Amino acid sequence: MSRRLPAWVTLPAIGVLVFLYAPMLAVGFFSVNNSRFSLEWRGFTLKWYTGLFQNDVVLEAARNTLLLAVISTAVSTVLGTLLGIGMSRFDWGRRLRGFLDFTIYLPVVTPDIIFAAALVVAFSLLRAVSSFFQPGLATMIIAHVTFQIAFVALVVQSRLATIGPIIEEAARDLYANTWYLLRRVMLPLLMPGIVAGAMLAFTLSLDDFIISFMTAGPNSTTLPIYIYSSLRRGVTPEIHALSTLVFLATVLLVIGLERLTRPSRGNEQ
Repeated sequence: MSRRLPAWVTLPAIGVLVFLYAPMLAVGFFSVNNSRFSLEWRGFTLKWYTGLFQNDVVLEAARNTLLLAVISTAVSTVLGTLLGIGMSRFDWGRRLRGFLDFTIYLPVVTPDIIFAAALVVAFSLLRAVSSFFQPGLATMIIAHVTFQIAFVALVVQSRLATIGPIIEEAARDLYANTWYLLRRVMLPLLMPGIVAGAMLAFTLSLDDFIISFMTAGPNSTTLPIYIYSSLRRGVTPEIHALSTLVFLATVLLVIGLERLTRPSRGNEQ
């Protein structure tokens, strides 16, 4: 039998939700307002959205954003999955395992500004070796992969914890070699965790600003960087429309991630 939450719990919770989402609702409201400068409602319009698809700068920023997110997510998903499997299914010893856990959690808990500053220093040293590390899309991809791997590895490790080693032992008892075990047993069972980790990495890359801003080049502007640069000239309905689209894309990815990580009814029983 369900119990009603007391008012001292529900009212603060509602207040927090309003505080978080009311500004985004206001942004969405002004993105369809037929007025460029006035805050008064002047009628419904979608011209600010259609104008975005005719803006070459916005389209270029969107292309860079998607290219950055797709490539970094693909690389980090492969590396993070292998890292999660290696840490969960092999004995590293107490001290080395503690060091590996510390290494994985460090990008998750480190503030973005500190992480970005460290990457700037690292890339400045690497530029003395090769011009490949000049600020641009390549350095942004490397920077995003460095923090996305940790999130993918943690999601894969949590999935492995729910599977347990019993199925692997049964496959070994049936004379399955390592490659067959990985391809026909482990990967199918891990696929929900791998996809969830990939979507989480894609969402983080799509919304990242600080790390992208400090590693970007003149021709690698992303949507968050474009929005930040445009705010210096004042907030326009086009910025409201672009912010709304980015927010909706993030919400859809988060909903998909939540559905993938939600346990099925069969597992709950």
